[in-house]
Amino acid sequence: MSTSASPPGKLPLTRAADEFLLTTVLLFVAVTVVRWLRGPGSPLYIADLGVALVVVGILSGTILTALIFTAPGRRSGGHMNPAVTVALWLMNAFPGRSVLPYVLAQLAGSAVGTGLARLVWGPVLSVPSVAHAAIRPGPSWHPAAVFLTEAGCMFVLILIVRFLARPRYARLLPYAIGLCVGLVIALLGTRSGGCINPARQLGPAAFSGQTLDLWIYLVAPILGAALGASIHHLPIPHMRRHQALTYKMCGDCTVINWETSSTSEPRTRA
Repeated sequence: MSTSASPPGKLPLTRAADEFLLTTVLLFVAVTVVRWLRGPGSPLYIADLGVALVVVGILSGTILTALIFTAPGRRSGGHMNPAVTVALWLMNAFPGRSVLPYVLAQLAGSAVGTGLARLVWGPVLSVPSVAHAAIRPGPSWHPAAVFLTEAGCMFVLILIVRFLARPRYARLLPYAIGLCVGLVIALLGTRSGGCINPARQLGPAAFSGQTLDLWIYLVAPILGAALGASIHHLPIPHMRRHQALTYKMCGDCTVINWETSSTSEPRTRA
């Protein structure tokens, strides 16, 4: 773990604004995809939910990776997920005083993106097969199983981020994130729901009124992220905990080492 004595920092609020914009676009596109794949009368309608979720997973992973590479994604880090932001903070890769602005921006983007989709597509989003793209667990899945699965998936994702968010592998990071998210949706969409992102569920759940299991999708990814981040601090040989991680999911590692860099951009927990 880094022992840098650098003063705590805070990213400009414009970076949180970038996260708001990214999450707004992410949710608008996510709801739009579900509207066209599951909406009655749509020429792209897929009756089989499992097949539809495979398509949703492919599209979601691709869109997420593309957003990470946009200008706002490069500036903010392209998190679009409160659990990712919290994990990076716990791994000393993100300033603590920027966690709350980022998380609030992501959750607000979830609501606004879903609201914009409602304005564009109208009442069709309210039909049960669309339901504003709200995540729902399989009918046979107990809440405890959903919680453990969602937390476990985020735990694994954070371990992957931790391994790749370094100069040697960082170029693979955005593709790995998109692939992981796509696989979770495709494989677990009909089971736990395949969410692993509180911001992905908040807006759709609020607009659809499906809030019974909302707490699971808000809490489980955060817990899984915290557990994944805790591995970073374990005294395991060859873990190379002294090497700083990047908080930028685009793989920008040009100035991630705050112990040697003269940049003023913060890299430590507050």
